[in-house]
Amino acid sequence: MTVPGLPMAVPSRDLPTRVRIHEVGARDGLQNEKATVPTEVKAEFIRRLADAGLTTIEATSFVHPKWVPQLADAEALFPMVADLPVALPVLVPNERGLDRALGLGARRVAVFASATESFAKANLNRTVDEALAMFEPVVSRAKAASVHVRGYLSMCFGDPWEGAVPIPQVVKVCRALLDMGCDELSLGDTIGVATPGHVVALLAALDEAGVPPTALGVHFHDTYGQALANTLAALQQGVTTVDASAGGLGGCPYAKSATGNLATEDLVWMLRGLGIDTGIDLGRLVATSTWMASQLGRPSPSRTVRALSHEDTEEH
Repeated sequence: MTVPGLPMAVPSRDLPTRVRIHEVGARDGLQNEKATVPTEVKAEFIRRLADAGLTTIEATSFVHPKWVPQLADAEALFPMVADLPVALPVLVPNERGLDRALGLGARRVAVFASATESFAKANLNRTVDEALAMFEPVVSRAKAASVHVRGYLSMCFGDPWEGAVPIPQVVKVCRALLDMGCDELSLGDTIGVATPGHVVALLAALDEAGVPPTALGVHFHDTYGQALANTLAALQQGVTTVDASAGGLGGCPYAKSATGNLATEDLVWMLRGLGIDTGIDLGRLVATSTWMASQLGRPSPSRTVRALSHEDTEEH
């Protein structure tokens, strides 16, 4: 239920005053749906997210339809939302994907690397080094075209095949992505196994290696209920960009143990309580996720969406 004045804002001196939410629901969320979502619905979803105050909305992915058939409509979708006054990053796996994105006027792209050999093989059919070599011309060409480049790094905190991932291994790949020209990196907890101490240790090691928190975003999954705790730990270390998915949509098609992303609404609720500005209208965001859940034919897993939209029936 909605109660005026809640959550009460209690700022903390060790936290940023503003956080940029990198919304991934329209890409990372919808790419995991078993049924294909109509292009018009995707476009409306993105428009409603922008209307709710999201300023960075990952729109789609220019991968081969064979690998992600749910996003096979990238060429049709992007022009339908390109007029929005927000940043619309798109995923590009290779130079062909970059050509398709640039041809439609995309000004922000992202490449998707792995911190582990097992996931690089499963997701890209390459070794870590081979994947980095594939991304190098993508990044250099994008930068030559004055396009912003984000580097995603999966399996930063644990891998379903390899288990624990050594921190120096993650730092090495992060450093390589920055050195090739990426403007920012997103640290992915792909299977949701991170804990706050691990987050602090990785961020400290990255900072020592010349990768400051200002160059980083964090991308947590809530498999073990740790996403908000891990986000708070990252904010305390100076990170100001957080990935989240409206309504908690999404997982990872190549890591079966991965559950949904951190729900944008749950993140906004926590940030409001901490007195941190996001520029997001929570009511409109909840309404958007409730609408999208109805399109998908199931309730949203977001606790905040359920609480504010009365989706849960009272049992007592």
